[in-house]
Parts: sequence; structure tokens; C-alpha cells
Amino acid sequence: MDLNDTAVFVKVVEAGSFTEAARRLGIPVSTVSNRVARLEKDLQATLLRRTTRRMHLTEAGQVYFDHAAAGLDYLLAAREALSEVSTAPVGRLRVSAPVDVGDHILAAIVRLMREQHPKVDLEFVLTNRYVDLVAEGIDVAIRTGRLKDSSLIAKRVGMARWVLFASRDYLASCTHTLKSPEGLRRHRCLQFTPMGKGAWTFTNGEASVTVPLSGSVMVNDVGVIHAMLLKGEGVALLPTYLCRGKAASDAIVPVLPEWTASEDPISMVFPRQQFMPPKLRAFIDIASQEFRERLTLP
Repeated sequence: MDLNDTAVFVKVVEAGSFTEAARRLGIPVSTVSNRVARLEKDLQATLLRRTTRRMHLTEAGQVYFDHAAAGLDYLLAAREALSEVSTAPVGRLRVSAPVDVGDHILAAIVRLMREQHPKVDLEFVLTNRYVDLVAEGIDVAIRTGRLKDSSLIAKRVGMARWVLFASRDYLASCTHTLKSPEGLRRHRCLQFTPMGKGAWTFTNGEASVTVPLSGSVMVNDVGVIHAMLLKGEGVALLPTYLCRGKAASDAIVPVLPEWTASEDPISMVFPRQQFMPPKLRAFIDIASQEFRERLTLP
């Protein structure tokens, strides 16, 4: 059955005549008549009885019209709803991100999304686990480090540099000024274990140096290292995005910023799809801009 035939039939009933229906649809009267006749043949039922002056619905025609008209209304409503979703950012967006990606960055992204796209609802899933986006219904994920080969689309938004940071209070209390990486031997080093348990290696683009460490404080949670740093417990290697917020930059400062221990790419990944939803495009644009601005030293 051709649903266009049903639509023409409904229009004929609403218009009250084949001629008026043809005028409203912008097609010949003969086409309207043929489509109604074809529909009746498909349904094996007479829907309309016509005389030279009037047109009447049969009992079968009335039943079919009542249901078909309601169905067409639903289809039109569905089309309008899809049009809204397809042209404007609207609906729920599920975002996965590492736990330590930076509260101030995520907060800024949320604020801008709410200001610019208030019809988008955001749900963040913060986990360091490698999430299967399709299986878990995630629209987009923020990931740090080298990406695994996959069928996902990836957009790199910047590089997270791992450099030395210390609190202003700690530096003010030190008798030895840090002028080179080797000077770390005279300071309390707060070690995030994935960056090295026995030593830290630095490069400035021209030279490389490895500094042995005592290992007196080692933690595998970067958030704990950051909290200890704010308390003035020592010097630590941290990613720049974690120390870029105003509150953090007022309390801690980069030390020897020309020396970098590591550079990790930060990317947004999302499933391959023919048509990108506007809500996803809006999030990617805003998040990309925020990361570009904040992946620099304070």
C-alpha cells in the first residue's frame, strides 16, 4: 500500500470534493481520482460514493478515514519533532570523561552549554574505565593519551603537558631555589606513580635529563597529589589542565615550565554516523574551544 494514496484520500474527505482536494494538493483531478481508486483496490473496500453533485463516505470509508487521519496527524507531528531535533540542539547528551580531566573545564563547558543551548540536557559519566560508547549509550567521550584503533571518530582538542607545580607557600618556605630539574633532589617530591616511581625524566626540546627520586611519597591517584600540592606538601608533576583554574592558579604555580615530563593528547571521540545531531555538534564546538584555551600554563 502506498501511504501517499491514503494521504490523498484523507485530503479528499477533508476538502469535501475531488476537485478541491486536487487544488489544495496542486495535482490534477484525474490523479486524485486514480489514487483513491487504487487505495480502494488495495483495501478491497469502497470508501467513497460519488454522484454528480455530492460525495459520501461509506461505513468502511468512515472507519478508515477516522484511523488514517489520526495516523497522518501522528506522522506529521513526528516529522515536526524530528525537524526540531535535526535542526536545533535539543535532547539529552551523555558524555564520558576521565575522573581527573579537570573540574573547572567541565564546569565551564556545562555553563556555556546551558547558556547557549538550554534545551540540551547533559549527563556526565566520569570514569577512568575505557567505555564502550555504543554499548553503554554514550554520545561522546573525552579521552586522554594515545587512542586505540577503532571505528570511532576522533577529534584532537589539544595536548596536556605534564610539568612541575608547587604551591606559593611551599616555594616561599624553601631555602633552595629550583633552577634546574637536578635541583629536585633537594625538594620533597610528590610522585604520581604512573609518571615514574624511581625517577622523573624531563625534556626541554633540546636536552633530556633524568632525575632519581627517593620515593618517599608515591600515590596512584592524581587527585590526591593535587590536594597535597595545594597543602604545600612539596613539588609534583601534574597536567596543566588540572592546574589551570583561577583558584588553583592563585595557590600554585608552574616550576621550570620549559621542562616537560610528558605530553598526552586529549581527544573527543564519538560513534561514526551519517548525520551528526546538532546537540553533539554544539558540545564538540564548545568543548574544543574550552580545551584549547585551558591547555596552557596559567
